[in-house]
Amino acid sequence: MDLDVFIERHRESWQRLETLVKRSGRLSGAEADELIELYQRVTTHLSVVRSQTPDPATVERLSSLVAQARSVLTGTHVPAWRTFTRFFTHRLPAAIYLGWRWWVPAGLAFYLVTGLIAAWIATSPDVQASIAAPEELREMTRAGGAYESYYSSDPAGSFAAKVWTNNAWVAAACLLLGVLLAIPPIYLLFTNALNLAVGIGLMFGAGRGELFLGLLAPHGLLELTAVFVAAGIGMRLGWQVIDPGKRTRAQALAAEGRSVVAVALGLVVVLLVSGVLEGFVTPSGLPTWARVGIGVVAEVLFLLYVFVIGRRAARQGETGDVDASEREDVAPLAV
Repeated sequence: MDLDVFIERHRESWQRLETLVKRSGRLSGAEADELIELYQRVTTHLSVVRSQTPDPATVERLSSLVAQARSVLTGTHVPAWRTFTRFFTHRLPAAIYLGWRWWVPAGLAFYLVTGLIAAWIATSPDVQASIAAPEELREMTRAGGAYESYYSSDPAGSFAAKVWTNNAWVAAACLLLGVLLAIPPIYLLFTNALNLAVGIGLMFGAGRGELFLGLLAPHGLLELTAVFVAAGIGMRLGWQVIDPGKRTRAQALAAEGRSVVAVALGLVVVLLVSGVLEGFVTPSGLPTWARVGIGVVAEVLFLLYVFVIGRRAARQGETGDVDASEREDVAPLAV
């Protein structure tokens, strides 16, 4: 490529873009459209010069011009604290709220399956015998046994960190593996329902079910809701592979994938709270009503966060996706 010819050919466009950038506060609608078009065109020119004839002076001039135009188009820099606040007041709750048609049914199905299997185990000695030997069952379900002592098996801080890490991995797996036609989240939900049903069924079969539920409720309500959200949002991501709607499959997966990342980051905080409850409240000496009450309050606050703040943000147009200015630029292919 002849650089001098290239510069002469596009000099007028560059000068016009410089003029529009300097008049950025006084542009008409047509001029604003022209600014966008020239910004995309000069971005392409910069790419061509860098790849074919990387003249330092020309690259520096075009880089500065593109940066100035981008600043005009995207506005002033948003402080980090404002981005952080908006994430938790708009983007995250809206993303969770918009997926409620997936995760609420997932939670209801989880509780139904858990209840049916637990009832089957509790009322069937043959099923209990197939799970473990009678001596092992007595050891697990007796006062101070494995189920009851589990929550105080490690120092509270260490236990909370371990639980948080484990639950975060489960939630991440539900979210990210959901793209595989939504099958992994369904499998993970079922295995968790089965494990929980075994504990509930055995403890009720031993006549100590209420105590066991009293140990589960302080942290389990919020923890399980977070897992339901992860599974539901993951299944919604997988559904985009099957039915992307009016968007292309790539566009649908990209948009939903960015929302999944937002939910994943938010659930880390939610699961941290449930981990703290499991490490410090569940094994505490508080009466059962107080421990359960704390768990119920945490659950209600989360649901209010989603269905009040999240619904309001969704009605304002928030989708859980990143702002348009933060996505990749699409430059024209022609020079």
